[in-house]
Amino acid sequence: MTATLSSAAPQTLKDYYRILESGTDSYQDGAALRPLLGDHLDFTGSLAGHLPDATDGFLAGVAGFIATVKQIEIIHDVHNSDGSAVLYTATMPGGPMTFAEFFTFNGGRITSLNLHYNGPEYIEKGGR
Repeated sequence: MTATLSSAAPQTLKDYYRILESGTDSYQDGAALRPLLGDHLDFTGSLAGHLPDATDGFLAGVAGFIATVKQIEIIHDVHNSDGSAVLYTATMPGGPMTFAEFFTFNGGRITSLNLHYNGPEYIEKGGR
């Protein structure tokens, strides 16, 4: 399973999605993901709400996603020098669902992430 981004995608995002699909054995405590994130990640998500200093919490939360996702299929991605937007379908234990992620970068690291998805549907389909 490989999430395929367009050739315009920054390497940071290619690495990010590779890690999301790597499985729990590879993810462990998020050591591979941490260098891709700013020290004070500004995160907004459907279940978490807005967390202005969320790097550690995000690393813990994404572990649940990694444990349940079976495949990520990129629908569309758009990039410029300041950020990226990615629309994708993730195959969950209870079926596929759609996510949209909006990223900003600084120095090759993700400094903000705004994640849109249906929170109740995520839980219903086995997300944790």
